Amino acid sequence: MGKLFGTNGVRGVFAEDFTLEFVHDLVLSISTYFKEGTILVGYDGRNSSNVISKLVCSTLNSAGINCDLAGLVPTPCLEFATKTLGYNGGIMITASHNPPEYNGIKPVASDGVEISREDESVIEEIFFQKNWNRNSSTFGLTKNDDRAIQTYLDGIKSQIDVSKIKSKNCKVVLDLGNGAQAITAIKLCEQLGCEVITINEEIDGVFPGRGPEPTPYNLGELSSAVVNNNADLGIAFDGDGDRSIFCDDTGMLLSGDRSALLLSDYLLKKNPNSKVVTCVNSGNSIDELVTQTNSTVTRTKVGSVEVSRKMLTENALIGFEENGGFMFGKHNQVRDGGMTLALLLELLASSNKSISEELGNLPRSFTTKDKISCKKEDIDVIISKLSDEFPNADTTDGIKIVFDKKNWIMVRPSGTEPIIRIYGESDSEKNLETLMTEYIQKIKSFLGR
Repeated sequence: MGKLFGTNGVRGVFAEDFTLEFVHDLVLSISTYFKEGTILVGYDGRNSSNVISKLVCSTLNSAGINCDLAGLVPTPCLEFATKTLGYNGGIMITASHNPPEYNGIKPVASDGVEISREDESVIEEIFFQKNWNRNSSTFGLTKNDDRAIQTYLDGIKSQIDVSKIKSKNCKVVLDLGNGAQAITAIKLCEQLGCEVITINEEIDGVFPGRGPEPTPYNLGELSSAVVNNNADLGIAFDGDGDRSIFCDDTGMLLSGDRSALLLSDYLLKKNPNSKVVTCVNSGNSIDELVTQTNSTVTRTKVGSVEVSRKMLTENALIGFEENGGFMFGKHNQVRDGGMTLALLLELLASSNKSISEELGNLPRSFTTKDKISCKKEDIDVIISKLSDEFPNADTTDGIKIVFDKKNWIMVRPSGTEPIIRIYGESDSEKNLETLMTEYIQKIKSFLGR
């Protein structure tokens, strides 16, 4: 059987492999999986998203399923509204951080979390066997539902000390990346009494400001804006608003691991004896941190689906990925840039220290990642050769070569793009640079470059 789902939903280049015919057949398969009920549909700001949403709704209706259209919203907003407003499921039209020419579809279960890998396989089997339920005697209906945004904002505010944050009068720089969090993040900060400075606030499917994926290489404007405006913190979102990269008051950009460590330290002290779920490519400092509050860490394969679903079964308080995806179980077990921002504002309001000073109290480690374009068959060769060289390495997801507790390299294929990713952690920047250089050169030698 073929494979449709990657690490996060089904994605492709619009009008090439992600055609309207393909979307129609995929949504028929999803509707057959859902069987009945009303589905909430939302989309990000990509140029192709609006037309895809019309096809998604009409296809659901043709299968006898009603759908409510939430419109242009961040992914975590669609997910939270699906759960809170009692929908049978949700469909988010997004390609997250992928380049502008991409789009995708992410099915959401009634619990507000992305469907499991097992359910993805069910949909794939329906798709390839064309075993669709489309002989409905009654067509479904589509109507607009404008409740999602305020439901989402109210849900976030219910989890934090709003009055304490308001009393702090925080100054925040938002790099909205021309993406969907422009719909909600500005409103959230204003409702929390923050002074807001915005960058790339116009929603634009071409992502002209700095692209849909926030990285240390394209967030210089955010860093400068924080320093020049004497702001308390800065934050940058990805295209669909579920991931966030932070900048401290000195203008230093934080890795996803570093900001997750900061928030985990704050939340675990308030909630000892808790559970944390993260991926095998996240840094090891979290293992050291949890011991201080009698908490535990569980590791999964890379991907928010694995982390989210494991959070549900473990009843975990925290989940995170190294890419800036942070999950707060009391709100929803999904990556949520808006909820993460609110938690960091509460941390700041609860402390007499700045973010940079708070970071100074955390375990020190250095993490990074890189990527190399290559074909699938080349990826298989790379993993195989590294496995031969390191037979005792962790092959949970790709291959992770652990030299000691503070030093490791991990190589795995991307689930969304034709690239191989290289992750690393070390006890010093110099050692990390040496490790990464060595293994990037090694991989390129396997490719004959």
